[in-house]
Amino acid sequence: MTGDVAVLGAGMHPWGKWGRSFVEYGTVAARAALSDAGVGWHDVQSVVGADTVRGGYPGYVAGATFAQALGWQGARVTSVYAACASGGQAINTARAQILAGMADVVLVVGADAAPKGFLAPAGGDRPDDPDWLRFRVLGATNPAYFALYARRRMALYGDTPDDFALVKVKNAAAGALNGNARYRAPVTAEQVAASAVVADPLRLLDICATSDGAAAVVLSSMEFARRHGAADTVRIRAVSTVTPTYPKAVLDLPDIATDSAIAAEPAPETFRASIARAAYEEAGIGPDELSLAEVYDLSTALELEWYEDIGLCAAGEGAKLVREGATALGGRIPVNPSGGLASFGEAVPAQAIAQVCELTWQLRGTAAERQIPGARAGITANQGLFGHGSAVVAVR
Repeated sequence: MTGDVAVLGAGMHPWGKWGRSFVEYGTVAARAALSDAGVGWHDVQSVVGADTVRGGYPGYVAGATFAQALGWQGARVTSVYAACASGGQAINTARAQILAGMADVVLVVGADAAPKGFLAPAGGDRPDDPDWLRFRVLGATNPAYFALYARRRMALYGDTPDDFALVKVKNAAAGALNGNARYRAPVTAEQVAASAVVADPLRLLDICATSDGAAAVVLSSMEFARRHGAADTVRIRAVSTVTPTYPKAVLDLPDIATDSAIAAEPAPETFRASIARAAYEEAGIGPDELSLAEVYDLSTALELEWYEDIGLCAAGEGAKLVREGATALGGRIPVNPSGGLASFGEAVPAQAIAQVCELTWQLRGTAAERQIPGARAGITANQGLFGHGSAVVAVR
């Protein structure tokens, strides 16, 4: 049995701060994906929703929430929560249902109406929650640990704030060409350097915002795609949702301690690198065969780490790639041609799905001004709280 599933449709609600319900955003994205697929809502046999959990609204049952908003029609529903990897795990769930013969057509949707400012854990005392602990014990907001990652790169590899700024310049240039992006203005390195310090060495333009937005994809079996006249469609070839390997000997916040390595040798690779490796192994391709990548740029410095984690270069060489322009549009291996979180901001349940939307449009050759010529294979990668992560390999 082939492991491929077809991406028949992709759709988004533009990202910003719109002040409306996440259900509205998700419904718009879902309808756009269905229209793009040429599939009717009543043809959908399963809905997988990436959970929205903030603010007390009923996102805890996101699959059913969107099925109801679109109009009950009997489809099975599933709701998935995996922090920032929720969208990737929702895609994995949909793919598993298709390959198991449980459904021919599955709608995957995620949406958020994010709070203003940085994301914080829900209230209450939860000493077994590492996210709650790092706020309560360290006072470490998200930008604080983004900055710790940046400081580690500066200490280990000699990266500079100027290197970090080049990532923002690159992503802003791509985002300016994307009608779904929240921030659509080019940015200079001088503007990054002049923006306010948030958590040294990172400035305001080095970190991503929180946003409202939504993304959706329609997946199907390859047999359904052929019957539907879409035999040459974009295919998802691999989805990785692996967890860390004991012992974790390198601090990887929001955890605020490492495991002891006295009784066991640490893994030869980091957690983030293992996410990508598992996807490559399942897909039967390597990083040298990629046309593009969409990675999780919570901060400019973190994007440089992802270059290394997904195998585009050796450890410590990420800054060299961005200095050379290799990861920009027109470069050897464009990374975040969508504009990334730098241009979109975080809409947690939607962002891993949005990454797959970008791969779909690039591999179809329909990404307009930001199109990568001849794109044939791409990878997405992101990491969420509590040992969650995901990578998706798509091919054409």
